[in-house]
Amino acid sequence: MALAAGFFSTHSVAQDRIYRCGNEYTNTVSDAKAKGCKLVAGGNVTVVQGTRPNGSQPKPVAAATQSGSNGQRVDASEQKSRDSDARSILEQELKRAMARQEELAREYNNGEPEKQGIESRNYQKYLDRVAELKAALARNDSDLAGIRRELGRLGVATAAPAAK
Repeated sequence: MALAAGFFSTHSVAQDRIYRCGNEYTNTVSDAKAKGCKLVAGGNVTVVQGTRPNGSQPKPVAAATQSGSNGQRVDASEQKSRDSDARSILEQELKRAMARQEELAREYNNGEPEKQGIESRNYQKYLDRVAELKAALARNDSDLAGIRRELGRLGVATAAPAAK
């Protein structure tokens, strides 16, 4: 019993009055009166000190080149090689995306794909698959447009989009 009474008495002593001075909190009465702080009523206040800036501004980071950290420019032949590699990768991706688009269009069959398995008995599953195919076609179409834009930036003429 005495132990419990001792615990509660120290716990109540730990709850000092808290004063708010703008964005700062204090439990020192003399500071609070000097700054004209207001007493915080009700509840406990937990204040976590944040990090303060040391006053020095971070220096802007110069754009680093891929050739190294010495800041030298890439020579023209190396840049042409990189552009050529990028162009060939984009052309491969364009071919794959076009093949995927043809496959999806064939499966979509102008909005009437063939029913598969349980879809003949469950029409909602069929409608869900049709919606997924339509969304996949739209996604792949936007992918194709993006690849064509990138190739256009590199100065490569691309084939016109296939008619739908």
